[in-house]
Amino acid sequence: SGHGLRILGGVQDPGITPRARGILFSPILCILLRALCGEILSLPMFGSHLSIAGSMANAPREAERLTFDTVQVFTKNQRQWNVPALADAARDEWLAELARLGWTSRVVSHNSYLANLASPDDTLWNKSLDLMRDEFSRAHTLGIPYLVAHPGAHVGSGVEAGIERIAKAVAILLKETRGSAVKLCLENTAGGGSTLGRSLEELAAMKQAIEEEAGADAQLPGVKSKTASRIAFCIDTCHALAAGYDLDACEPGAPGKPGRKRTRQEGEAAAERFFREFDEVCGLGNLAVLHLNDSKGGRGSHLDRHAHLGTGNVAVGVFAAIVNHRGLAGVPKILETPKENDKDGVPMDTINLRLLRSLVTGAEAGAEVEPKRAGSPRSRVSKSKPEPKAKPRAKAQTSRQSRSSRK
Repeated sequence: SGHGLRILGGVQDPGITPRARGILFSPILCILLRALCGEILSLPMFGSHLSIAGSMANAPREAERLTFDTVQVFTKNQRQWNVPALADAARDEWLAELARLGWTSRVVSHNSYLANLASPDDTLWNKSLDLMRDEFSRAHTLGIPYLVAHPGAHVGSGVEAGIERIAKAVAILLKETRGSAVKLCLENTAGGGSTLGRSLEELAAMKQAIEEEAGADAQLPGVKSKTASRIAFCIDTCHALAAGYDLDACEPGAPGKPGRKRTRQEGEAAAERFFREFDEVCGLGNLAVLHLNDSKGGRGSHLDRHAHLGTGNVAVGVFAAIVNHRGLAGVPKILETPKENDKDGVPMDTINLRLLRSLVTGAEAGAEVEPKRAGSPRSRVSKSKPEPKAKPRAKAQTSRQSRSSRK
């Protein structure tokens, strides 16, 4: 109440009796309130990638209808190189919806699939740079703090050369958008073709190379800490499995035969191993977005085909470990599963969300996987990498010239 706020603010209110003050400051009540607030703050944040057809603001409205806590969007037609400028009315309507929902610091945008900042072809590289300029501009204008991007493909030029191209392009973007708080979240990939980001080592190498190239432009504005980077990560569970990480729903079986289905606890243990390795290589504090998708492809298939949760090859225990990890509670957890209804007309987003919420136990699953630091990731070779193995980058202090000499 207003009286209570005045007392808590240090002003004695004659309308509050000594008995009421005693209740307000009761140690037991304070403990209960602290516990309640702690549980609320530790609840996972769920969202879905939703359509902006008709209006940008339709996506958060649909997310609210589906009882999500946040939303991911394309800020324009992601299949076109040239699109109309963002209308002021669309911007204002979007911002008003975010303010109404209280989502001003949690929404996510995804870049166009056309962009390839790793391309060795100068024409495509420059077109991709222009496309990403628009992505950054729209995210900034719309108040979107997280811009998820597929890193790109080196198309035969090699991992080192591809990372160099990415670093050069992103450094230009960061310089041009100096002062913006938009974070670029490099997403892990399924590893098909020459795509980069199939391993944690490649993600760490990209972040390191970008920060070396961009210098101070890679730092968040107004934050003096050297660890406050504008480069972060997005982990997709489908992509991680397809790239070769052990998040399987089943144990390996005999050739041609399915193995034993893993228990929830075994799936949770697999997820804990993965995030422990992520912390060692990339730094858990650099994880800004999670994509919770099941996978139609198996481990190491390099098949980027998302499935509804519990129907594919990712262990359900993996999702349980994620939603119960208090260190990941504030990380947006986005569904990118097919947008369709079940046989009874219920949106599959609703069914997937029910499954996720049913897995929330309040237990601090994965509690031992605490972030070691949130700065530059550790460029080290882990003990269990996916196939094919990624080539680790040099240490953070290695100069750009020395990196080039190793090509």
